[in-house]
Amino acid sequence: METTSRVGAQGISGAPSMSTAEGVPAARRTVDGYLRAPFPWYGLDEAFTGPRWLMQVGTAADGAVQHGSTGHGEEPSIRADDGQEKERFAVVVTVASSPVRRSGDGTGVLEATSVSSAAWLAGSGLLSSTWPAQLDHTLRDDWLDQQTEAAFELADDLSGPDWSTLSLPVDGVPTSFHYRESEFGWVLAGSAEAGVHLGAYGRGMSAYGLGFSVVKDITSYE
Repeated sequence: METTSRVGAQGISGAPSMSTAEGVPAARRTVDGYLRAPFPWYGLDEAFTGPRWLMQVGTAADGAVQHGSTGHGEEPSIRADDGQEKERFAVVVTVASSPVRRSGDGTGVLEATSVSSAAWLAGSGLLSSTWPAQLDHTLRDDWLDQQTEAAFELADDLSGPDWSTLSLPVDGVPTSFHYRESEFGWVLAGSAEAGVHLGAYGRGMSAYGLGFSVVKDITSYE
């Protein structure tokens, strides 16, 4: 993903996680981590009037905040019963734009973040809220590993046939995003002029009508 290894992609503290395997929503993180970020957070713009909620931030070894997610709509939980209606939600992932740099402990090099980094985090985040009904607990880990690997490969090939182009407003400016759909929901990724990469994923809410903007007060998501 404009990097040289899988380690580079996961050097931004892995993918966002919102639920446990038992289907119980994971404890929300406090706003503290968001307030430590040196970059602006993004969410859906003011056209969205539904619930907003915090998820979690990802940090480097030295504690520096590198990315995080904000949720919109119905907070999803993993359900093994396909007979239940799935929640309608959209999650926005903000990733700090960073060049190749030394790790916080000085022992290695962290690769640059890119639009592909945002695409992988968004793809993995969508998987974290998905659990096919035919899988039991013992098989879910294997399924998740396989699907996460597939999400990584897709994010590493944004010019491939699995992606299309979608223009959506970011801070009121039409912006090009890479977009794909799957049986689990949709994923998109692009960049904002504010020096961050944006990813997003959702289900039950159409991506075509969304707009993104800087979150003026992140505490409003608590």
